[in-house]
Amino acid sequence: MDTYARLLDELSTSGALGEEWRGAFERAPRSAFIPDRVWIQAKSSPNGFVRLDRAVDPERWEGLADSDAVVVTQLDDGFEEGPGVATSSASLPSLVAMMLGRLGLSGGDRVLDIGTGTGWTAGLLAARLGGDRVTTVEVDPELAAQAEAALRAQGLSPTVVVADGLAGWEASAPYDAIHSTAAVQRVPAEWVAQTRPGGVIVTPWGTTYANAGLLRLVVGEPGEAAHGRFVENASFMWMRAQRPHAVTRPEAGPEHRGPARLDPDLAIENVHAAFGIGLRISGVRYAHTWEPEDPAGTARMQLSDGAGSWASIRYVRWEEADAVHQLGPRRLWDEVESARLWWEERGKPELTRFGLTVHPEGRQVVWLDDPRHSVSGSRLT
Repeated sequence: MDTYARLLDELSTSGALGEEWRGAFERAPRSAFIPDRVWIQAKSSPNGFVRLDRAVDPERWEGLADSDAVVVTQLDDGFEEGPGVATSSASLPSLVAMMLGRLGLSGGDRVLDIGTGTGWTAGLLAARLGGDRVTTVEVDPELAAQAEAALRAQGLSPTVVVADGLAGWEASAPYDAIHSTAAVQRVPAEWVAQTRPGGVIVTPWGTTYANAGLLRLVVGEPGEAAHGRFVENASFMWMRAQRPHAVTRPEAGPEHRGPARLDPDLAIENVHAAFGIGLRISGVRYAHTWEPEDPAGTARMQLSDGAGSWASIRYVRWEEADAVHQLGPRRLWDEVESARLWWEERGKPELTRFGLTVHPEGRQVVWLDDPRHSVSGSRLT
């Protein structure tokens, strides 16, 4: 038995891969969609990645392609000499299988696949439903061309469109389901409008603070809202037009210094804490800085809203008077502390207790446990 067949057996045994999808995974193996040049993480590299070429190290390439691991297939949107940010990848097979299972598809359904990437997900959908029932949208022309070539080589023929997936693809609507492999901060109203009543939208969703939720929306009747829950912890690359801002310090602004009232470790204690905090302070992003000669002693969390407010919090001796430095009209660290307290007061809910309502005009409201219990104070509402 080859490596990929063993992987599928493992996914089937674990329950990640449903029997209705096994044939599609066999007909469209992931390795058929992985380009010959991929990128692997390496601390020794200036940008954190080194290239892995199939021709140079075929055994390692094949082992990676047939494993339950992410394979980075593009850095920096394809531009050379970039900072080394992964911008396209082939997701974990276990996660892909789980997401496809969440669509609840049956024969004859029509699906819009957003974020073609390597083409693998579109290939799986086409292998299950038939190419005439699958449309896939990719914003990057080069990636789209590579994916289409891989699909054709496998005898699969979904419609491949080069466009911004945030607008969906109205020409093939309505869809029974929309499947996105890129994270959004806001679910586009176009997705809801292009999905039939009772249809499903599955997409990674997050805030600038925590890109963490897999959302499953069920679309209502025309003019009605779509409702859904966050069903899994899943982090994907952002849709290009919704990528968060960089964490930057403003040159000037209202200034405040003082101690922290919260151990900074608790601000990102786990994915559930970060998700809950992010819902209350949407628009705030964090990053970490340290001095190379003393990483542990100088580690700091930095916060930015991209609109002139910034904060820096020291991890060690966080109770001391100079531990927190805040600039700008918002006191971002104070907001994080308040958001953490809000999350604790509600019993430290896991992210799967939250849900989202998308109204026809595009307004979205996050709620806890029930659509009637909106996350009041959230900047999403």
